[in-house]
Amino acid sequence: MSVCCGVECFFALGCLRWAWKRCTYVGGDDSATWPPATAEEFESVPHLCRIILAVYEEDLRKPKFPPLGGYRLNPDYVVKRVTYQETLGHAPPHLIYLDHDRREIVLAIRGLNLKKESDYKLLLNNRLGMQMFDGGYVHHGLLQSAIWLLNQESENLKQLWLENGSCYKMIFVGHSLGSGVAALMTVIVVNHRDMLGGIPRELVRCYALAPARSMSLNLAVKYADVIYSVVLQDDFLPRTATPLEDIFKSIFCLPCLIFLVCLRDTFVPEGRKLRDPRRLYAPGRMYHIVERKFCRCGRYPPEVRTAIPVDGRFEHIVLSSHATSDHAIIWILREAEKAVKLMKEKDTSESVTTAPTVQKFDRLQSFEKEHKDALERAVSLNIPHAVKTSDDVAVSDGRVSTSAITEDQEEEEREDVDEVASKQKDDVARSPNWNHLVERLFERTDSGKLVKREDVNVTVL
Repeated sequence: MSVCCGVECFFALGCLRWAWKRCTYVGGDDSATWPPATAEEFESVPHLCRIILAVYEEDLRKPKFPPLGGYRLNPDYVVKRVTYQETLGHAPPHLIYLDHDRREIVLAIRGLNLKKESDYKLLLNNRLGMQMFDGGYVHHGLLQSAIWLLNQESENLKQLWLENGSCYKMIFVGHSLGSGVAALMTVIVVNHRDMLGGIPRELVRCYALAPARSMSLNLAVKYADVIYSVVLQDDFLPRTATPLEDIFKSIFCLPCLIFLVCLRDTFVPEGRKLRDPRRLYAPGRMYHIVERKFCRCGRYPPEVRTAIPVDGRFEHIVLSSHATSDHAIIWILREAEKAVKLMKEKDTSESVTTAPTVQKFDRLQSFEKEHKDALERAVSLNIPHAVKTSDDVAVSDGRVSTSAITEDQEEEEREDVDEVASKQKDDVARSPNWNHLVERLFERTDSGKLVKREDVNVTVL
């Protein structure tokens, strides 16, 4: 009897300890050791949130979402708007925005529409480990949507960039479902920049707001120099590795699902998660907006922290009543605006008495070093397919390079791209076929040798 009582007490204490740790874990703990972001690098986020909101508007001159702060959208800069009727279920609605003030060409993609069956079909078009791509794994349905969007819009984007000069940036931005599509579009574009007029890699950027887990860890770290993910406090989506199709099957009982995922992940070792090459993650460099504290009521002045995490990359579900509300684009917009305002006020007050603590060039160098350190950390943790760059190719022309392709392979790929481009000149539509280009991306085998894709045929649905 005494032995049974002892065992019962042991399990009871274990459950109480687990419950205490889970209930006291807050969103801010994920980024507690990260350095703060600067106003200069985060300043564009509120503006991009406003462009995404424009996709939801029926009349841009009479917006349902009135401008907040100084972030206003110029309807005259909207080049093209695409609705559900035009996408035919292949992709979410989006718009192309030519921002002459900021010198940016923006492709903005909206998030999930709970009333649209096509969005659910896009999410359901995947299973764990279904799609290998560029030496890792990605969400199959999101990749198909990204290819379809490039086939439709790449010629427009190329023309806009060539007409407005080489100083304009190419920005892909999306929220929730759209964030995964935008991230995978960026991965394809930076590997085939010739198809967009030869745009330099440093002028291509992606902002994934409330990002879906869309790519394996080696790819998430590899493209951290061009993909930036923004997470608001306790948002559930970047934290759960549960397949997206399971999440949205359970959308009406989401708190129950979050609790069960939290319980399950407690018994999965961290090393096992890292060694699973099929496990998907939120992409790129992470920006975490923190504005609530443990056992404190209400919202506090938000602060933004940034890093390229490898282990502990938003792996813990937060049992919070705000886990779903923090996913909303309108809340991300409001808190991002507050954060930028506070950072600018702080910079102004400090500049009166002292010199800037971080110069622009020094910040660029720190970004490059962070990226290189993250790549080396991925290799040290034995993450499958992680690539360690040598010193002679780690930094090139002021940016980090993560390609380990030989010169002969690069020349072969360039010849393939030129061959495809020359054939397309005779095409009446004169639009590049991104399906063939995607198939030419290399994947990395377990032995580390680069081979061409042969086992997966990527086609548009």
